[in-house]
Amino acid sequence: MPVVEVTAGRVHYVEHGDGPPVVLLHGLLMDHTVWDRVLPLLPGGFRYVRPVLPLGAHPEPMRPDADLSLRGLCGVIADFLAALDLRDVTLVHSDWGGGLFLTAYGLDERVGRLIVLPCEAFDNFPPGLPGKLAVLAARVPGGLTLAVRQLRIRWLRETPLLFGWMARTSLPDELVRGWTEPGLRDRRVLRDVRKYGRTLTAAAELIANTEALRGFSGEALVLWSSAGKVMPREHGPRLAGLLPGGRLVEIDDAYVLSMIDQPEAVAGAMADFLVGTSNTSVDPRPGGRPRPAG
Repeated sequence: MPVVEVTAGRVHYVEHGDGPPVVLLHGLLMDHTVWDRVLPLLPGGFRYVRPVLPLGAHPEPMRPDADLSLRGLCGVIADFLAALDLRDVTLVHSDWGGGLFLTAYGLDERVGRLIVLPCEAFDNFPPGLPGKLAVLAARVPGGLTLAVRQLRIRWLRETPLLFGWMARTSLPDELVRGWTEPGLRDRRVLRDVRKYGRTLTAAAELIANTEALRGFSGEALVLWSSAGKVMPREHGPRLAGLLPGGRLVEIDDAYVLSMIDQPEAVAGAMADFLVGTSNTSVDPRPGGRPRPAG
């Protein structure tokens, strides 16, 4: 897996394709593989980049002095885009909503478009029962290690306290083992998560930082789920309404991880947006090649 150096440490990533960059983010205690079902369905002619953020499933720990607060993690994203010299990026958010704050922090100069799947927004930090449990685990000695071990037990992870409200589809054991292996192998990986979990931000600041998206100048697709209890359904239209170039598409029969619950519907909506907003002529077929403009 390729690696780039940023201020906080080493960020691993995978990529394929060539063309305008599309950077797909992931949530807490997950990695890039959350997108595995959607990626083969997306159109060709784009460069798809999937970083592994320091959110608990990253292959190696960040530097001991790394700032991994909400703002610090936004810095990791901005540094990652700069390290790969990615410009006019379509940035795709899912579950973890901290990346939405790039605009509030003045770090979005390389971002041209947004795709926002169900994620934290406004004052919904941490989100629902799973988010609150994760923060509690980060504050209790040994709590995160216990939580990660519980995720490996199917009947436990399918309870509302863990991943039961994250996906309607049962998450494969192999997928979750990949997410949990780094933290169980190296306690410093979970140290990084504790840094984030112990730096809560006041609700008023969270709301203001979300609403700073009014200043985002690019087009945006809010691809929200119509079901679920972790990310409120009303946050979808609320986000689309405050983004000047925002449009809303709802995905039925999906929870937070709609790319796992409904990969075809998610890929279809993303493809329509990517092809429709790209300045480059692309082949809209899955895996298609770039086409000459004109």
